[in-house]
Amino acid sequence: MINTDKEIIECVPNFSEGQNTGIIDKIASSVQSTKNVKLLNVEPDRDYNRTVVTFAGEPNSVKEAAFKAISTASELIDMSRQRGEHPRIGATDVCPIIPVANTTKDKCVKLSNELGKDVGEKLGIPVYLYEDSAKSTERKKLENIRKGEYEGLEQKLKDLIPDYGPAEYNDTVRRSGATVIGSRFFLIAYNVNLNTRDVSIADKIAKKIRESGSMIVDKTGLKKRVPGILKYVKAIGVELNEYNITQVSLNLTNYKETAIHKVFETIKAQAKIYGIEATGSEIIGLVPKEALLEAGIFYTDGNSEDNLIKAAIEHLGLSQLNIFEPEKKIIENLL
Repeated sequence: MINTDKEIIECVPNFSEGQNTGIIDKIASSVQSTKNVKLLNVEPDRDYNRTVVTFAGEPNSVKEAAFKAISTASELIDMSRQRGEHPRIGATDVCPIIPVANTTKDKCVKLSNELGKDVGEKLGIPVYLYEDSAKSTERKKLENIRKGEYEGLEQKLKDLIPDYGPAEYNDTVRRSGATVIGSRFFLIAYNVNLNTRDVSIADKIAKKIRESGSMIVDKTGLKKRVPGILKYVKAIGVELNEYNITQVSLNLTNYKETAIHKVFETIKAQAKIYGIEATGSEIIGLVPKEALLEAGIFYTDGNSEDNLIKAAIEHLGLSQLNIFEPEKKIIENLL
């Protein structure tokens, strides 16, 4: 168990490998070998070809573990050969740093800069800072930095100079890609399952509900952006070939402002418009207990935490694809 009287930071790096268990195990082992850090979760996805690793601990130990994991990924993942459903810009695509207990956003920003500097200088990987660590507005959103993905990185290095590391596209960068690092609020990676294989429908729903909305052409022929239904939500439509379905793949950047059950119910309503159903959902990585309790309150009159969580799991369909185990998925239970 982690002593939560101390300063605790969570780190949730996303790696561009979800199929090779040998590589995933070596990345996880690099975290486990670090003192004063607890590996909380390793969640690979074959279709996305992506693995989300979650660990927590004291600040300097988290920084050490993150550096070791990024280093291991850069040695084992060759981005020039990597393919997958999920957008990505590097072997370690993004490395969020999140305040959990007895710490502040400012301390996490400082830690992200220290980690970024080490990764850039010692590993030769271009590093962009995002979210609370961003040094300009255009770099705050991950999707802005990741636009063009790995395939567009050579040009991006010319147009958007990294915060740390090389700005030239060399052999090391060709293999490792770039990495995005930053302090942010707790993000819930959440996917809603649709009983259709038509990914265009999933994509239309994603554009309708996400905060950024979509571009349309008005009657005069001019392009304009129409905002989406839900704030603090990012979304794309993806295929999930293993289950013969599609998903609306989401990042919920502030679950306190836009609750997880509100997202699910909104997608359910949009799915009906297309004559399909939202049949269930899944949480990638970990989730704060509060987010599930709020969903349980929405769906039931239960008054105990266990009953509220059971109601949330049932009504959100969190066990449709893989059994949702609260003791392994709720961050407070692991800490």
